[in-house]
Amino acid sequence: MSHIHAFVICAYKKSPYLESCIRSLVRQTVKSDIFIATSTPSEYIDRLAAKYRIPVLVRDGESSIGGDWLFAWKAMGKEHALVTIAHQDDRYHKDYTAELLKAYRKYPDMTVFCSDYVVLKTKEERLSDGTLYPAGTELVCGDRVRFVKKILRIPLRLRALADRTWLKRSVLMFGNSICCPSCTYNYEWIGDDMFQSGYPFALDWDNLYDLAGKPGRFICSERPLLAYRIHDGATTKQCMEDESRSRDEIAMFRKMWPEWAVRILMHFYRKAYTAYGEQK
Repeated sequence: MSHIHAFVICAYKKSPYLESCIRSLVRQTVKSDIFIATSTPSEYIDRLAAKYRIPVLVRDGESSIGGDWLFAWKAMGKEHALVTIAHQDDRYHKDYTAELLKAYRKYPDMTVFCSDYVVLKTKEERLSDGTLYPAGTELVCGDRVRFVKKILRIPLRLRALADRTWLKRSVLMFGNSICCPSCTYNYEWIGDDMFQSGYPFALDWDNLYDLAGKPGRFICSERPLLAYRIHDGATTKQCMEDESRSRDEIAMFRKMWPEWAVRILMHFYRKAYTAYGEQK
């Protein structure tokens, strides 16, 4: 490996938050390689990439979350031990890389690094051309879902046991308690076999479930190292509206629970959809 760590931003169309994400990566206290990967190349993406001197990798073919992530993963993994699939709407704390490498030095068998997060609430307006434009200030808001996820991740504090399949999967059994954009993955341990799930919403959850069954350790920093943005253009909101979220979550729970338990879990999960709406 020529470098230890790389951020690769999966850029899609014209996100008004892309530059904010880029700036958060450029300002890391410990520097990493930064790339942009996109299946929707545009002058907008090229202009920002040129401004910050970031290489752009273009994927041919129809856009899809799984396909775009896998393209970015394979492109970066050939040259880097650790790869963060950065989400274009989010911001990373300036110490994210420093905390990641600190964990990696202590646990070289770490296959997944993740962290706590804060929620950014952004009000938006839709322009005449249909694009979303931020209107007003960003607000770091409270999040009941985040609090529940923090509780579900408690087993990962037992780092000496965090290489055991049962412990890693325990933090996934009541939902995905790991915030996807906070994750960095270890290519040396995982290889190309990533993001194979066919679920449009639960892709990250399914991927983590699969990785939990393989050798390696999940390490979580409970320091909030990510600002996760909630907005109307987010994939989460779209999946809620077309019901793919509900379908995917039912399928994931069926991997781990009997049908009667799935019905109970989905009852409470649907309440979480309301909580998401309240953050808007």
